[in-house]
Amino acid sequence: MYEDILLPTDGSESMDAVVEHTIDIATRRDATVHVLYVVDDRAFLTLQDEVKTDVLKELEAEGEAATATMADRLREAGVDVRTELRKGDPADVILDYTQEADVDLVTMGTHGTEYERNMLGSVSQKVVTVSSIPVLTVNIAD
Repeated sequence: MYEDILLPTDGSESMDAVVEHTIDIATRRDATVHVLYVVDDRAFLTLQDEVKTDVLKELEAEGEAATATMADRLREAGVDVRTELRKGDPADVILDYTQEADVDLVTMGTHGTEYERNMLGSVSQKVVTVSSIPVLTVNIAD
């Protein structure tokens, strides 16, 4: 049923619970886990052109480190892993990736039901609402 699982990451250490759930599902199903980091390019709208390149390089380096760390942890648990770094609106990129990679399940963190996050909208909320596949959310609120 679950052959390909998408694990979006923001690189934070609070992802431990999400990773544990993902490992449990992936090892039971012999699934491949796709680790995805999205550089949110909406932040570039207010930057001056001369600093955009440096900021992009820095964010891409953070993304590479985040996906590598996550991939190492999954491989140590015996899970087959693919990594991907993309740019764009995180929720939209996640949703697009599920279709492109024929993903069966998304496992992702959520910061709970804080009033401000609900008013502004969150990545996990949009993915859960729009996704055509199951989405497992794990509360990673501090």
